[in-house]
Amino acid sequence: MPSAEAVTTPIGVLQITGSSSGIERIAFVRKGAAGGDVPSRVRACARQLREYFQGERTEFRGMKLKRAGTAFQRKVWRELKRVPYGRTVTYGEIARRIGHPRAAQAVGSAVRANPLAILIPCHRVIPARGGVGEYAGGKLRKRWLVKWEEHSSRYVSS
Repeated sequence: MPSAEAVTTPIGVLQITGSSSGIERIAFVRKGAAGGDVPSRVRACARQLREYFQGERTEFRGMKLKRAGTAFQRKVWRELKRVPYGRTVTYGEIARRIGHPRAAQAVGSAVRANPLAILIPCHRVIPARGGVGEYAGGKLRKRWLVKWEEHSSRYVSS
């Protein structure tokens, strides 16, 4: 049975949902809700997210993630995890990297369907035409995350 833990960040509340078998969802919510006996995997994820927002972490390690989704979505999400902290890529670049150079829009759809905000860093994907593009958590949050990583990458080591 999934349990939840909320993490208050500078850009809102993130709710982590998971069980002893892995993290299922991380999303921005208006008000976080705790539910049930929180498994150690969820607590560890919350700790690492707090460290990320405190500028003490650039990589998430030891996370067992439960990624539902199509084969294409999972391929996109795997590639997103390879985008380094403090860097951005375009939707088209992700499409090329996964062997589907004409699938930038499909990549965008897969990015929007990402159930694990921050851990699968969809905020690092931007449009080729410029700007930050869309983000499930809102453009202001995406802009903040991109700037935060650009700035802190100069000072933080994993």
